[in-house]
Amino acid sequence: MLSINSAALQSWVVLLLWPMTRILAMMAVAPILNHRALTARVKISLALLITIVVIPTLPPPPPLDIFSWQGLLILIQQTLIGFAIGFSMRIVFAAVELTGQVIGMTMGLGFAMFYDPQTQGQTNALGQFLVLLASLIFLSLDGHLIMISAVVESFATFPLSTEWQGGLDFMKMAGWGGKIFSAGLMMALPAVAALLITNMALGILTRAAPQLNLFGIGFPVTIFMGFIITALVLPGLLQPMLQLIQENIANMYF
Repeated sequence: MLSINSAALQSWVVLLLWPMTRILAMMAVAPILNHRALTARVKISLALLITIVVIPTLPPPPPLDIFSWQGLLILIQQTLIGFAIGFSMRIVFAAVELTGQVIGMTMGLGFAMFYDPQTQGQTNALGQFLVLLASLIFLSLDGHLIMISAVVESFATFPLSTEWQGGLDFMKMAGWGGKIFSAGLMMALPAVAALLITNMALGILTRAAPQLNLFGIGFPVTIFMGFIITALVLPGLLQPMLQLIQENIANMYF
């Protein structure tokens, strides 16, 4: 006869809760998987399904009380590891969005800002377009499956333990954050340089013909040239996006 006591029940809860916490933390930060179109019920169900598949491959968890300080420490560790895996890929989309923001501000779309419910911040149409393009590239590379594979393989690198995981290098993560600005500005630089030449030409034209209304013709010309330059630069952005995605996929495996 099967008998269930409090110790057995707690071991089952611990075996399910700690791995699921790491997976949910990754999904809360990672692109695509944290999209607001996916309801909380869908995310929790997906995390539960992955956890059930992963549990047979995990070693037995340490016999600790889930409400003890050691249990709380393990819970915090799982959250940090999941956040680190998701954040490493979130950098790509933040850099791409920064590229769109810089180009859009330079071409005169600074007044055409709108609220993005996904990032819960202000963005422009060009930045949102580049983020959608990066999402399509990411899905074509099976990036969502790679993220799930990375969080599953992380249980071998960072097992469930009360010992602090020394492989978590927070300075390295801070360096990843700095890459948002460097990569974003480098991808925006060709379009910004071309738009700067356009603005210089408009300035020379205004000096040569002062009777022209700069505000009347400047904004339409800058926006029109901005769209043309973006269309010409867009094929060249594909390779930097692919390289950035591949670099951050490697970072997910620490």
